[in-house]
Amino acid sequence: MTSFKINWVPYLAIMLVFAVSTCTPQVESRLLSTEEMGILPRAFDAMPQDRRDDPRDACFNQDNYIIDTTRLEDYPMQYIRINIHWMNSEDGLQNIPEEQAKAHTQRIVDAMNYALANNKKMFLPIGNSTPVHPINFRYVLTGRPDDPEDDGIYYHYDDSLYYYVHFRKKDSNLYDRTVFDKYGVQLDTVLNFFMMPHHPDSVASPTYQADNVGVALRNALKVAAPWKEDFARDPKNTHWRYRGVINHEVGHILGISHAWSRGDGCDDTPVHDNRCYSTGSGPGCDTLASNNVMDYNSLQLAWTPCQIAKVNRRFANPKYLQRQFLEPRWCTRNPEMDMTIRDEVDWSGMHDLHGNLTIASGARLTIRCRVSLPAGGLVTIQPGGELIIDGGYLHQDCGDTWQGIRVEKSGEQEGTLTLVNGGEILDVEISR
Repeated sequence: MTSFKINWVPYLAIMLVFAVSTCTPQVESRLLSTEEMGILPRAFDAMPQDRRDDPRDACFNQDNYIIDTTRLEDYPMQYIRINIHWMNSEDGLQNIPEEQAKAHTQRIVDAMNYALANNKKMFLPIGNSTPVHPINFRYVLTGRPDDPEDDGIYYHYDDSLYYYVHFRKKDSNLYDRTVFDKYGVQLDTVLNFFMMPHHPDSVASPTYQADNVGVALRNALKVAAPWKEDFARDPKNTHWRYRGVINHEVGHILGISHAWSRGDGCDDTPVHDNRCYSTGSGPGCDTLASNNVMDYNSLQLAWTPCQIAKVNRRFANPKYLQRQFLEPRWCTRNPEMDMTIRDEVDWSGMHDLHGNLTIASGARLTIRCRVSLPAGGLVTIQPGGELIIDGGYLHQDCGDTWQGIRVEKSGEQEGTLTLVNGGEILDVEISR
């Protein structure tokens, strides 16, 4: 008799796989119909006026824009479009040489961005526990979109407009916008910086302080400094001297007030007399000097959570001018910025998503304000996940459409969408 020895291992493996596949519910998915989402496609401008402008609405409360450091993905990096104008006299003797301007400009922008990327702990009050939150915006030089040779750096020779006079006298020009009107480029979407020397007659006066100073005027700013002298002394390192004063003026453009008084709307910026320019400025200054960007001091490197929140609130609100300076990177989907909600999350502020949104099984997302999806974007609610739109709305901020909401089902579990308190879904492409 001939006997055979059967190797049962591969058969058992196949049977196990078959058993698991037949016992595990298959995931089904479908796009919700417009009727299920209760929507009609409408643009943001068609929203009721009271939903956009009511200051009592939590969506306008700056506390709802304080960064949650456990969910940094909710605060994508924003990029402020800027350009830089160098002003010189017609003989070319009052500012850095034009041939050096481009390289020097890039060093200055890099120094400004470095300061933003390395937020510092507050000096004041002594022994404070003020958190150090990341600053989620940077500067990007921006030329005219129809000119590939335009790098956003300009040089002008003009005897009547090149200089800056700071003192509030009849000859001062710090608030004069004439130079912006003549040389400004894309003032509606790009923040214009004008680098101006102090007037030589002012510098000759023993009472005039020709130091780094600036002024912010809505969509442009002036920065005065001894550019030529500093550059001649140390052309490769002077850019570090300007990052504080420029970021300070940009802070004003972005809606932040001086920090030393009670009027800035932030409880984490302590009131002080602002008399100490640095820790070595005199008696008591070792413990009285500030380093906050919106105080007058030698560093200007610290931004508090409230100050950052005030900026983010203006960036998020379509009615504010500050939003127009941003590169609208939320318009086009970036797959690397697709987001998955895995626990219980409440969005009580406005958000612009740069990728698709997924609510995982067992997770819940509550949307109470405006949330924009990129063009062609998609929201997926996995089995057992829940999306609640409570008085807020999903839309597409760039005049385009997005795909809508896909719900998944596995066995008895299905993703759910709930609309309450006037919650709405807008701008979905209607093809089904």
